[in-house]
Amino acid sequence: MNGTVRTPWHLWVVGMLSLLWNGFGVTDYMMTNLKNMWWLRDFAQLTPEQIAYFDSTPSWATAAWAFGVWGAFAGSLLLVLRSRHAVTAFIVSLAGLAFSTLYQFALSPVDLTQLFGPGPMFTTLVIWLIEIALLYYARRQTGKGVLR
Repeated sequence: MNGTVRTPWHLWVVGMLSLLWNGFGVTDYMMTNLKNMWWLRDFAQLTPEQIAYFDSTPSWATAAWAFGVWGAFAGSLLLVLRSRHAVTAFIVSLAGLAFSTLYQFALSPVDLTQLFGPGPMFTTLVIWLIEIALLYYARRQTGKGVLR
């Protein structure tokens, strides 16, 4: 054997599904911050009060959101490219998610559940679970020599 590790089939499945998932996160981030009204009103069906919430988000929380979504997208892309740097990108993503979650549920002057209902809490939990799973997967594949 020449020492190369074959790419397991599941890497392509996990990589492509995570690219789609995290691509949606990047799209939501971009459309929300560019104030695309079709996205906000028609697609997301946000009320004017909900749109105002996003408009009033402090820049540090918006930056945390950016690190979260762009880090996750980069991690997914690096996973598909079989780069061990996917691990670092997912760690950056989780740090951004941590600060974003801190703002949303602890520091925001607005009660998210009152403004949006239970959706943000459930969505944030799902995001946490998926991103932790992706970091775990990337670390395992790095340890096996699949990611170089």
